[in-house]
Amino acid sequence: MDPEPSQNLSLKECIEKIAQKLDSANLHYGHGALDAQSEALWIASKQLDLSPVEALDQPGHILTSEQLQKALLIADERILTRKPLAYILGEAWLMGIPFYCSEQSIVPRSWIAELIVEGMLEPWLPADGKVLDLCTGNGSLAILLALSCPDIHVSACDISMPALSLAARNVDRHNLDSQIELLNGDLWDALPEPNDDNLFDLIICNPPYVNAHSMDALPAEYHAEPALALAGGDDGMDLIRRIIAAAPDYLSERGAILIEIGNEYEHFKKAFPQVPAIWMEVSAGEEQVLLIQAEDLR
Repeated sequence: MDPEPSQNLSLKECIEKIAQKLDSANLHYGHGALDAQSEALWIASKQLDLSPVEALDQPGHILTSEQLQKALLIADERILTRKPLAYILGEAWLMGIPFYCSEQSIVPRSWIAELIVEGMLEPWLPADGKVLDLCTGNGSLAILLALSCPDIHVSACDISMPALSLAARNVDRHNLDSQIELLNGDLWDALPEPNDDNLFDLIICNPPYVNAHSMDALPAEYHAEPALALAGGDDGMDLIRRIIAAAPDYLSERGAILIEIGNEYEHFKKAFPQVPAIWMEVSAGEEQVLLIQAEDLR
């Protein structure tokens, strides 16, 4: 039973109460939170205007009865709608950085973010370098790159104008308008014709890569996101074929392209048996993100 309106609970108690409610509802996770406990922390911290990480350090903080009721109503909405929590709250966190979030774009999540923040991409990020974030969505990876390397210029493009509108809000939120350029178009069509003056030192891309069979089996939370940002065709490789085919034209001599493929390792190996990919280690393993150097594409 939910607490009476007059009852106050500590943050820790509130998180446990919400987690129990979510846990009993057969929800699916993976949009910035791994389980019911993580989503409960997210909901409760929002009521205190704290980040989830900040909230972890204040387990004894008391929520008023009004804050508690608001948190429980959010949990009810999460259960009723089966929407990702980030859409309900209007905000998502990636590597500790907040981003505006809405149905205009998929919820920001990418193993590439780990590589950016941990400095694993620095060999391909020279001073005053140029980076392209292909399929930028809400701009989160471009923003993480710009924050991590203030001396680089980032171009970020997407086919979806609604997604780019959200990206523009996020770029403005982090005061990066002078460092990040947003472009609209279908992959490479968003860019000017390549020449010696506009090549990229690094291209990163978290493209739509979910194969058709997996798309059909996705739970409701994922179907709440734009299918355009998820579906990769029969084998998940439709866009990746186009990306790899044209990448050499847009990379500098010592450049590289980094692509996330999620759980499509076998499909990638079948589609590109001759590509000498370097598999990057992330928290999910060594088969989710690959890097290809320009010299190996030519």
